[in-house]
Amino acid sequence: MRANINSLTAALLVGVGIGLVLTPDGRNWLQHPTLLFGSTASASAGPEPVSAAVQPVANASTGPAITPLKVRMASGKLRVGVFGDSMGDGLWAGLYRDLNGTPGVTVTKFSEVSTGLSRYDYVDIQAKTERQIAETPVDAAIILFGTNDAQGISMDGQIHAFGSEGWKAAYGKRVDDLVNLLRSRDIAVYWVGLPKMKRESFDAKMTLINKVVEAHMKALNVPYISTVALTSDDTGDYDAYLTAHDSGRRQLMRANDGIHMSMAGYLRISEPVVERLRADAGLASPQATAPAQVSAGGAGA
Repeated sequence: MRANINSLTAALLVGVGIGLVLTPDGRNWLQHPTLLFGSTASASAGPEPVSAAVQPVANASTGPAITPLKVRMASGKLRVGVFGDSMGDGLWAGLYRDLNGTPGVTVTKFSEVSTGLSRYDYVDIQAKTERQIAETPVDAAIILFGTNDAQGISMDGQIHAFGSEGWKAAYGKRVDDLVNLLRSRDIAVYWVGLPKMKRESFDAKMTLINKVVEAHMKALNVPYISTVALTSDDTGDYDAYLTAHDSGRRQLMRANDGIHMSMAGYLRISEPVVERLRADAGLASPQATAPAQVSAGGAGA
């Protein structure tokens, strides 16, 4: 168990920026290393705000039949992999904490900081993902990309400006390709949406990305788990402090960059993911024994 905790802590430390990252009670995690956190690497501001309109996806295949998670759990195990960028690192930490104690469940980190689907090195995401799942098979893939994706996309020798119709089509294809790769290996896919952001211009960009991804997930019949309402106040605005579901008290949920989350925040966005996984796998309530296994899946952070 000590080795698992050390693995989790070490992987998350790599993605942490110089800025202060706080625990649920407001302490600096650097002064309390036993409290596990996600990455706080800053995302690129990107170009000026654009319209969040997105064209609906038509005639997309719903994809191959995937072995139900209940069947996987009937064999005594459920292997969960988390894919994404630095925000994915934090979600991985939240999922580990939430699933810790569930017999037969393993949680593997495939996410990596400073990655994305708009970037020049996107082609490596497909190749890397294929290599990762070949080396470390999983039954369910949890994906959270987008914080670094508010930038143009080069496709077929043409640069598509962020937010343009060409960009939406290109980004949507990359989303589809990643999902189809995973499902072709009989892996159930769950896509987690980006949270509410502090800066309005950046929030508009993340909203556009959410809309594109959600439309494609609907067309592919893949669960899309929105986190915007979870990370907004009662009026729908950004607030670093939100009311905790367990204590009813206001708690610091965000890192000081206004983008990433505190550990409490990552646990907040992992809640609906865990609920969906438990429902689909027919899992009972969390137990206090048999902690989840954790590994980095060969993906450096």
